[in-house]
Amino acid sequence: MGYQLNSLTAVTNFDISDNKLGNQIPLQLPPNVQRLNLASNGFIASLPPSISQLTSLKYLNVTHNVIEGQVTVLFYSLTALSTLDFSFNNMTGDLPQSFQSLTSMTDMYLQNNQFTGTIDVLGNLPLRNLNIGNNKFTGFIPERLRSINLQSNGNSFDSAPTPPPGSPPSDKPGSLNIGGNRGGGRKKSGSSAGLIAGIIISVLLVLAIVAFVIIMKRRNRKSSKEIEKLDNTHFAPKVKEIKSVENSSTTSTEAVLNLKHPVDHHKEENSTSPKPIVLSKKTKKAQINAKSFSVAELQIATDSFSVENFIGEGSIGSVYRAHMDDGEVLAVKKLNSSSVSIAEDFLGTVSNISMLHHPNVTELVGYCCEHGQYLLVYKFHKNGSLDEFLQLSDEPLTWNDRVKIAIGAARALEYLHEVCSPSITHKKFKSANVLLDSELNPHLTDCGLASLVHEPDQASGYVAPEVAMSGQYTIKSDVYSFGVVMLELLTGRTPIDGSRPRSEQSLVRWATPQLHDIDALTKMVDPVLDGLYPIKSVSRFADVIALCVQPEPEFRPPMSEVVQALVRLVRLAQSKRTFGRSADAEE
Repeated sequence: MGYQLNSLTAVTNFDISDNKLGNQIPLQLPPNVQRLNLASNGFIASLPPSISQLTSLKYLNVTHNVIEGQVTVLFYSLTALSTLDFSFNNMTGDLPQSFQSLTSMTDMYLQNNQFTGTIDVLGNLPLRNLNIGNNKFTGFIPERLRSINLQSNGNSFDSAPTPPPGSPPSDKPGSLNIGGNRGGGRKKSGSSAGLIAGIIISVLLVLAIVAFVIIMKRRNRKSSKEIEKLDNTHFAPKVKEIKSVENSSTTSTEAVLNLKHPVDHHKEENSTSPKPIVLSKKTKKAQINAKSFSVAELQIATDSFSVENFIGEGSIGSVYRAHMDDGEVLAVKKLNSSSVSIAEDFLGTVSNISMLHHPNVTELVGYCCEHGQYLLVYKFHKNGSLDEFLQLSDEPLTWNDRVKIAIGAARALEYLHEVCSPSITHKKFKSANVLLDSELNPHLTDCGLASLVHEPDQASGYVAPEVAMSGQYTIKSDVYSFGVVMLELLTGRTPIDGSRPRSEQSLVRWATPQLHDIDALTKMVDPVLDGLYPIKSVSRFADVIALCVQPEPEFRPPMSEVVQALVRLVRLAQSKRTFGRSADAEE
């Protein structure tokens, strides 16, 4: 279809339905289109983000394709959209929260996909026709939707009436009802049979609890003395052991963390080299060194997860800004219910994340596991993500800033790969997950969430070739992704850019052949730098990139070597000389 459809500014009706185009939907689309019909083409890749910018769109049809994965399009600006047809694809995950902004939506067709979670986000839309059949939806059907032309067969909805206001919170995944009247709910029949059944269930429940306590006491007697010292009332699936090694030449010390004395997350590390941490699976309970928040607290802090506090949406959840009572601003990641299977798995993940302590890893402040909701609370960094800063900020990053960011991000991966044991593969290393604080220090987020990443985002431009082929991530695939981020820092370009000529749309394919050509390299450097960089530093930066993005994973260097190579060029990066013959000669 070409790669410059965004030049068709006069097009309002774009219909390419019933062809055999295959592969992915064009990344760029006519910006003023009102009717967009992409049906029956065999499209495979996910919906392009550019749809989020089609503010005039009234009709969107992608039915009968093979579109997979979660819906990552943001619908906040698509308030004119009245007809949406996603039917007969392989879309997964929860419905995006941004659906709530579709204030003109009258006809929606989502049938024959693999959507999960609830349909609460549709409850206040002015729908007349809604088909959600043959998905994996759960929970209740909102009362308003029962009065429209609704087709909902083939799901797992609760057959009971929708709970009235003030009823107990639902345990269904995706439910955020924290109604106050916990004594409310449906009326009992009052029959003697129901009363007897209730007594029997209560007795059985008490017996089950007693049996559970007896079994746990017997198990505890077999545990080691260190485990017996832990707080037995603290619920968590397993305890992690910490091994602290002061120096490779000295003896190591090992101890089990005490739940009653959590690590102080707010103390800054004095040493630039992280201390090794061993994550052991030998013990049974989880150490969680983070605050437990309630859903109510986080609802208040985010103004009920309002659009005004929305920061971004990824494949495993949405992020919101939270204003706490003490004036502190935090970031809350609300995980999709499809990303977490059971609470124990979530708490185990939280336990692992809470043990990660490094100056370049975003600090986990707390978590929430209530009413089927799974939320992570992190420190908030005011300068946002690296990709936003590179693409949207009016303040360009200097060469020194870029080198500093690369070193900090490399140290974060070095910590995950070579300090943590077993090694932690990030899986989603990209510039959107590198957050910048007020001094432009990088902080890697989403660390330890690899278990929630099920499908590689092959259209992102960060995925290593072997992952695209096998779907299997390793620490070497993280190294490849790091090389792509370094390319972004070098060129100022995005990994995939459909607005450029076809030969330049993939950043890795375009840049790799030129990394060792000094003349071509100087033309690749981000033009906003205006030549203010030492050429030797740029050349060595490019050498590191070339090593990281090699197609063969076994030839990519470990992150400790990447850190060392970047540190060696710091001296050059700090030079105030600009690119030119004299500077090159001096080098």
